[in-house]
Amino acid sequence: MVRSSLPSNRRLSRSILRLAVPALGALIAEPLFLLADSAMVGHLGVEELAGVGLASTVLQTAVGLMVFLAYSTTPAVARLLGAGRLPEALAAGRDGVGLAVVLGVLLSVLGWATAPRLASLMGAEGAVHAFAVDYLRWSMPGLTAMLVVLAATGVLRGLQDTRTPLIVAGAGFGVNIVLNYLLVYGAGMSVAGSALGTSLAQWGMAAVYLVMIIRASRGQRVPLVPSLRGIRRTAGVGSWLMLRTLSLRVAILVTVFVATAQGPLGLASHQLVMTVFTFLAFALDALAIAAQALIGKELGAGNRPLAAALTRRMIVWGVAFGGVTGCLLAVVAPFAGWIFTSDPAVQAAFAAGLWVLAAFQPACGLVFVLDGVLIGAGDARYLAIAGVVNLIVYLPLLGLVGLADLTGGAGIVWLWLAFGGYMLARAATLGWRVRDDRWMVTGATRSAVPRDARLPGPP
Repeated sequence: MVRSSLPSNRRLSRSILRLAVPALGALIAEPLFLLADSAMVGHLGVEELAGVGLASTVLQTAVGLMVFLAYSTTPAVARLLGAGRLPEALAAGRDGVGLAVVLGVLLSVLGWATAPRLASLMGAEGAVHAFAVDYLRWSMPGLTAMLVVLAATGVLRGLQDTRTPLIVAGAGFGVNIVLNYLLVYGAGMSVAGSALGTSLAQWGMAAVYLVMIIRASRGQRVPLVPSLRGIRRTAGVGSWLMLRTLSLRVAILVTVFVATAQGPLGLASHQLVMTVFTFLAFALDALAIAAQALIGKELGAGNRPLAAALTRRMIVWGVAFGGVTGCLLAVVAPFAGWIFTSDPAVQAAFAAGLWVLAAFQPACGLVFVLDGVLIGAGDARYLAIAGVVNLIVYLPLLGLVGLADLTGGAGIVWLWLAFGGYMLARAATLGWRVRDDRWMVTGATRSAVPRDARLPGPP
């Protein structure tokens, strides 16, 4: 009876793609900002480009750790929307934006004061150090806006709207290119002009979002001043999600460390394989974002059977996408190297790494989808603990690769076999969580019932 009343697989797929496709475009826009900066600065000189590269790494790390502003806001808003409590959903979004402002101001002040030290820690010297400091400091005025954009994007995703973030991101990217050109070349501001142009573009995007949220809040008579209790609640969920993200960042960083020890050939080959992995991750992230919004909404509405059906459908999509991309990678692996390098040794090692990555793509698809499902369910604590457990499993595998003192293609193969083991560990811990219905806590907030209560009904 319950299953027959559920939407067909075709309708479920349409619901998923309606959110996932625009989300993919918005996800791609953010790296394009850094790409535009690099393209503009690259024509100034090698030292300028090196300085921006180091500074961008620092900024990406900081903003990456703050991604919880979107990941905690999306399910909170979606749950309340599903429960038919739009004013409270907007209030939750307002509180997420308020937390973004607080964190943005603190990090901007800290970043401005410590910019020289951060550049030195990254190994910058001389002119490269000076350019890195310039880029960091002129980026600080826009850091708050970047975090506001993250939180506001989470609000709209929770409201089941991923098209507006795509439009705003696209417009912001276009404005960013124009501003960078005018400030870098027209005003002669060099690296500082590139950072300032991006900061201004980010504030323009933030302003659009703020106007939208303010108008919607006034329409529902929601106070505009953030609630301290709401900010604390968002920060509490966000702290678990930050730990989850930190475990992922550490895994990637230690992988780079081992690749570096394999020599320039190993590092170059690993970087190319990781670039392909990251590119494919954008598409899987889009599915994860759809999962966050849809699962949060249905659990808020108390519709556990539909949430379970959506989860099953997204698992199919994730694994299928991984299988298709894995087959494509296996086919193109012997020929893809020439696109990135003319070195035959790097091409061979790159191909070997792609074959390993191809084998693990279905597992990657499963991981990204289940990650989004559990974020949508508000299961941040489990995700954080699982992330630490997965890292503990991965480090010995990586240590064995490092101790083997491998180089060339063999080094890349074993390095990516270890990384594949890490992805399998993530798939195992996430799959274990969704093996039954305990994660599907219904209600306007996840704390509406005891965390470990088992709810009746089929998973």
